[in-house]
Amino acid sequence: MSQRKESYRAALQRGQDVAAPRSTKVTTLQSRYLRVTVEVDPDLRGDLTRWVAWPVSSVVAAGTTVLRTLAATVGMVSRRGG
Repeated sequence: MSQRKESYRAALQRGQDVAAPRSTKVTTLQSRYLRVTVEVDPDLRGDLTRWVAWPVSSVVAAGTTVLRTLAATVGMVSRRGG
């Protein structure tokens, strides 16, 4: 337990590794009882774009199909009723 605690403290005090050339965006949230450090990888935006691109394009295609169907249905109803 003590060794794990010491390695944890050492990791918190350690500066940025030389092996990691890209910079990370670091935000520290601190209160009286809690301290949280969040590091965001700069490549995260590209990863999110790759992960989200297919589901978003699928939702857009489905929405377009639904709207076209609704527009066609409303057009047919208004022509009959008008």
